[in-house]
Amino acid sequence: MDVMGDKATLFESGRFVQSSPREEHPRDAGEAADEAAEELRRRLAAEAGDVEAMSVLGAMLLRRGDLDGAEPHLRAATAAGDRAAANNLGVLLHQRGYPDEAAGWWRIAAVAGSTAAAHALGRHHRERGDEPAAEYWLRQSAEQGHTLGAYALADLLEHRGDAEGAERWMRAAAERGHREAAYRLARALDRKAVRACGDEGTALVEEAEQWYRQAAARGHRRAALHLGTILEKRGELKEAGRWYLTSAKDGEPRAACALGFLLRDAGDTENAAVWWLRAAQDGDGNAANALGALHAERGETQTAERWYRAAMDAGDINGAYNLGLLCADQGRTTQAEQWYRRAAYAGHREAANALAILLLRAGDETGAEPWFSKAAEAGSVDAAFNLGILHAGRGEDRAALGWYERAAAAGHTEAALQVGMARLRDGEEGEAERFLRCAAGGGSAEAAYRLATVLDARRPPEPAHELGEPVHRRSECEEWYERAASQGHRRAQVRVGMLAAARGDVVEAARWYREAAEAGSRNGAFNLGLLLAREGSEPEAAVWWTRAADAGHGRAALRLALVYARRGELAEGQRWADRAAELGPPAVTERATRLRDALREELSA
Repeated sequence: MDVMGDKATLFESGRFVQSSPREEHPRDAGEAADEAAEELRRRLAAEAGDVEAMSVLGAMLLRRGDLDGAEPHLRAATAAGDRAAANNLGVLLHQRGYPDEAAGWWRIAAVAGSTAAAHALGRHHRERGDEPAAEYWLRQSAEQGHTLGAYALADLLEHRGDAEGAERWMRAAAERGHREAAYRLARALDRKAVRACGDEGTALVEEAEQWYRQAAARGHRRAALHLGTILEKRGELKEAGRWYLTSAKDGEPRAACALGFLLRDAGDTENAAVWWLRAAQDGDGNAANALGALHAERGETQTAERWYRAAMDAGDINGAYNLGLLCADQGRTTQAEQWYRRAAYAGHREAANALAILLLRAGDETGAEPWFSKAAEAGSVDAAFNLGILHAGRGEDRAALGWYERAAAAGHTEAALQVGMARLRDGEEGEAERFLRCAAGGGSAEAAYRLATVLDARRPPEPAHELGEPVHRRSECEEWYERAASQGHRRAQVRVGMLAAARGDVVEAARWYREAAEAGSRNGAFNLGLLLAREGSEPEAAVWWTRAADAGHGRAALRLALVYARRGELAEGQRWADRAAELGPPAVTERATRLRDALREELSA
């Protein structure tokens, strides 16, 4: 007699949720015929006074939406004491808009042991703000194994701040197959994992993933989105893409946007644009920004601007920032400033930094500094570095160092270099080395060179070697010199050339000297000249010494004076001797002066 009490109940949407899997799929003609025959059989039995038949027939008509046909059968069965009929009569009255009368029948059914009625009654009391009564009836339903009762109780407890109780009942509902409960349990576990650490945090994350997977498998689109995100972070891109696709097809714009980025990273920009378009049309600002960037890369600035505006309309302030970047690239400085300001006032830290740079370039240092400060306080590493530059330009070294240190702590390579150089000036070699290593590891050629000089200065002299032992062992400082040299650092290239020459590798030395010289290094040009002269190529050496001397290298000018003097071109030799005496350093000036005087006497003889 309790058949329908566990098969029909009221849910949030006002629709009936059936426990029978047959209701999840469209019926074929055979099923429809069977149902018609079953209805006829029940109708005949009901007319003969069968209470169970009245109850089942009323539920069948109720499911079909025939409220007028269902009500008399349900009332008759209820009058005969059928608790399932009382529950369904409550559902019918609720559908008709008589919630209080419905609650009366639900109470009768719940007292008689109907878990579905207890759930419906609990929801009725919660909707009216009577939380104690709601908790009582929802707990009655949940403790008797009703899935929706467990979920509704968990939701009530979560609202009250009872996290432990909420998790217990959310888990109970999830274990019974409630997909929204599985999703919300996963979210709760994710939040706990953030506060936990070590093995406990890892276990919570793993459990959350399993609940996301369960909810996603049951068609929960947000669970599929979160599962895709987890898998993408773990590098399992193929499976992540499948879950993003599942979620996106179910109408989740964030999943469509994420799928677009996944496709773009795989090189499929055309299909990426399709999913971004779908997400943007559903109001996803991030997707609209992505479309804007895609069109901007193609030079389609008007289309890009349209999508950036769409992103802004969707509430994504990145749209205003990107509009600022677009205008700045086009030289529309006034418009760029307007968009940067709009984004900066909304709290966009990179827009604040960009606005400050724009103002600084326009000569408005006073207007720029507050925006740099606002961006830096909001966490912009570039703004912190720029504040360091601003203070350094004013000679405020202590303030500059403070901002450089802040940016360096967040991983800013150039800031770490500046801190390292400041520590070197202060004689704090250990601290300097630490910051220089950070900057060099981040790709700064200057930091790699300066780190190499620090290590080079403390390197002990090469010990005497026994016959047969290798003469050269590669040191760490040489590795850093070479790293800087390979990045185009001219002084490092000269130094690597000198180290190669010292171990007799003339070809390698000449390669590095030439690279430095061609990049404008006067020392590189001078040393290349020396190397060529030793190899008997003095005419070519003179070409490189000329380049070095023209760039202000005194020793190169002295070498040229000697070359021309030996050739008998005394006037040219005297001209280069004059240049060498002028350039110095003192030792060169002294030698050049003596040579110049000797050439002058020779010319006047």
